[in-house]
Amino acid sequence: MSRLDSMLRRLTAQRDGLNWAVAQISDMEGDVLDMGLGNGRTYDHLREILPDRRIWVMDRVLQCHPSSTPPAEDFLQGEAEPMLEKLGNGGPKIALAHYDFGRGIKENDVAEAAHLSPLIARVMRPGGLLISGQPLVGFEQIKGPDTIAPDRYLFYRA
Repeated sequence: MSRLDSMLRRLTAQRDGLNWAVAQISDMEGDVLDMGLGNGRTYDHLREILPDRRIWVMDRVLQCHPSSTPPAEDFLQGEAEPMLEKLGNGGPKIALAHYDFGRGIKENDVAEAAHLSPLIARVMRPGGLLISGQPLVGFEQIKGPDTIAPDRYLFYRA
């Protein structure tokens, strides 16, 4: 599979997974957390499909497209570990989290996701959903939408 086809498959899975998750949490209170802002495409989509929810965003640097810049009060800038600790110290409980951290080196990205998993667990509402491109630990893995190939995108319940 070409890198272009792989990217299209990943982005389609991400969109389909987020849309599916929104329906799953419709009766659940809580905020949303987008881990890994990047250029802001996912954040922009979350804003569109969840207009009445507060969406927290974290990343090392703010370098997204200007139209996808989160409000300053919702952007947690810095390394993931201290930002998750900050959010977990009496902060909001998250109903839906999207994990998209990574530098493109699979073994390093998997290790980082495992390391951050306990901190992510502290910010989640019981029963909340996590969607991730990397395996997370300590959560119940669940089946996502049928349109997504197994292990293309991962789905968890807190």
